[in-house]
Parts: sequence; C-alpha cells; structure tokens
Amino acid sequence: MARLLLLGGSNSQINAVKKAKQKGHTVIVTDYFADAPGKEFSDFSEMVSTFDSEGCLEVARKYKVDGILTVGTDQPVLTCAKVACELGLPTFIDIVTAKAVTNKRVMKSKFTDNGIPTPQYRLLKNSFADHELDGIRFPVVIKPLDSQGQRGVYKLDAVGDIRNFFQDVLNYSREKEILVEEYYDSDEITLSGWVHDGTVYILTITDRISMKNYPHIGICVAHDFPSRYLHEYYKEIKDLTEQIVEVFGIKNGPIYFQMLIGGAGIMVNEIACRIGGAYEDELIPALTGINILDMLIKEAAGEIIDYSALEKFDFLNIKEKASVEMFFIKEGIIDSMSDMEKIKEQPGVISGKLNFKLGSYVKKIENATQRAGYMIITGKNRDELRENIRNAYKNLKICNSARENMIMSFRGICL
Repeated sequence: MARLLLLGGSNSQINAVKKAKQKGHTVIVTDYFADAPGKEFSDFSEMVSTFDSEGCLEVARKYKVDGILTVGTDQPVLTCAKVACELGLPTFIDIVTAKAVTNKRVMKSKFTDNGIPTPQYRLLKNSFADHELDGIRFPVVIKPLDSQGQRGVYKLDAVGDIRNFFQDVLNYSREKEILVEEYYDSDEITLSGWVHDGTVYILTITDRISMKNYPHIGICVAHDFPSRYLHEYYKEIKDLTEQIVEVFGIKNGPIYFQMLIGGAGIMVNEIACRIGGAYEDELIPALTGINILDMLIKEAAGEIIDYSALEKFDFLNIKEKASVEMFFIKEGIIDSMSDMEKIKEQPGVISGKLNFKLGSYVKKIENATQRAGYMIITGKNRDELRENIRNAYKNLKICNSARENMIMSFRGICL
C-alpha cells in the first residue's frame, strides 16, 4: 500500500481521503486551515497551504510519500506537478501544462494564440491608465490570475469600479496583475472528461447554474445533467475540447472545462486538469459507472489503471437525468438542521452532505467556500427529476433560533 499526500482538506476532498483509506493507503492531508474537515479522516495532517509548493515538498519528504494528488480545486494542480516532478512521483501532467491550466495569463494567451474563442480581455496593474481598456466593452468581469472558488471575482460596470475592487482581487493572488474580461451574456456549461494517451473521453456535460449576487458572479448553485445545449452543440463542444487538449499538451488524466454559450456562439471561460469541485467524483460514477476518483488514486499510487470501461463508454447513451444541488443559507447562527440521512431516503436522492454544524455562524455569501451542503438527485426523465428536487428541498431545513429556514433559493426548478 502507498503513502499518499492529498492537497486540500475541504469538503470537496473528503471523498478522496475516505476512498484512499478504504483502499488501504496511508493519507496525509495538507491544508492551511487547522480545522479543515478532511483532516479528521486522514492518518496525518499538516498546516501547509496547498499553494505552497516548497512547503508541500517538505511534507512529502517528511512522510516519504509514494504519490501526490488533489481533487476539486485548481491551484494545487500546479503544486502537485512540481512536487511530483521533483521527487519522481507519478503525475498525469508536467509543470508546463500545470502552469498553463492554473494561471489565467498563460491560459488566455494560449486561447487567443490558437484561435480558441474566449471573451476579450486585458491584464492590468494597479497603476493602469484608462486607455488600457480601450476596445473593452462594459460590463466586465475581473478575476485574480491564480485563485479558485470564485474568490475575488466581480462583475462591474465602470472603470472606477475596477479601481475600487482592484486590491481586493489582488488579495487572492500571488500576481501583481488582474484579469479584466468582457462580460459575455450567456449560459454556462461544464464538461468533465478523461484523456488517455491524448484521446478525449467526454463523461458529462452539464448546465452550470449560478446565483445572481451582484457584484459577485459565478457562484454555482447547481449542475444539471444533461445540458439543454447538448444535442445542438455536441459536435462543436467535442471538437473544441479536442483542440484545447492538443494545444495545451494534455496527454492523460481528468479534465474539467467551463464554456459559455450565447448569441456569439461558444466561448471558453476556463479549463482545468482535475476532477470538478461540484462532487463530480460522485455524480460521474453514478451516471456512467466510471469511477474517476478511483482512477486518480490508482495513478497517484503507481498502480495500473484499467481503461477498458472508459474506451467502451458511449456518452450519448446515458438516459438518466440528474442535478447536483449546492445550497447556501442566509447569514446567521444555525440552531437546527435536518438529518441528511433522512433526506437521502427521499425519491431520487442518491447522495448529500451538510457542511456546517449546529451553532456555526455562517457569513454573508461572497464565494463558493460558503456552500452549506449539497444533494445529488436523479430522475428517469426531466419531470421526475424536477419533482424529486422539489420534494428534497421541501424536507430540507436549516433553521436559526427563530425557527426560520435559512436555506436560500436562487433558481426555479425549470429543468
């Protein structure tokens, strides 16, 4: 059995910790939060940031690890590649590719240099002059170049707004520039897949539903499968995915691409070489029978991966409908909560978890880290799925001392 270093101990990584331990591996978790929930399930843990490649390298040497991995989070992908390459550990991607898929300066440059459609953008320093935005239409979206979880991401209407939010964006970055891109009025889809010897296998394409919480943007509240754009745009999505994989030199491993579909067609928002953070490690096996988390752990442990199921898989033959419901709650102190095990007894609810405990104080929503929990819900058709979602929320309660249900609704059930 192997000693595996897992970067990140958030709720998105708990399944990876448990799965690796079930397989008999020793798991070491690094996370700069002392109370990161994944640490509770690990064999060992260290208070080291997943962004800190030198710190994680020291941890890897301390525990003499056999492999390193991360799940559901962007920036640790680069740390994984650096540590793996330094110690000669298994890795799907090299440092160059890892940098390209975790730094938006490199990512956007590769998009524009290779004809991959993406919104117009600029890179700005704090001292930028107004004319540097010539040709950019407002509203715009501003982002850190190297962050995650929608931290420091805002939709803004004027140059003065950019100046007002500039330092806040830099607070989530190790760079001295920020990304400013035109807001594209569109719907968003996400593609999860696996690349094996350069061949792309698409596993899911979902509609990514985000809350409207101005000026915050992009905080996801649901993934609906399959995307309503699937049949009209499938060939274009597939061709674009294969182009990205070739341009970025992605030879093996998981991929998670976010695309925008609007009046000007498809544009690529961001790409990542990881399992998605919206519980795709549970959704994908439930829909496809392909356990990508198991594959990821096997690679990190240096074990042989059986790709036969992947190679036989036909994405377009998936019949079941599904939604990953990621719910948020109003600011306040939690006084009572439903039993999620009881919720999972409801029709179509195949998984779920509450992220907070009784007595927790939950702040006003600013980014995806404040997610209160999730449910994965399925149905044989869209009507059944819609009814199962309604029923699950009807039974789900997170209340304050005034017995007010704190769960917030950001969309109608319009699947």
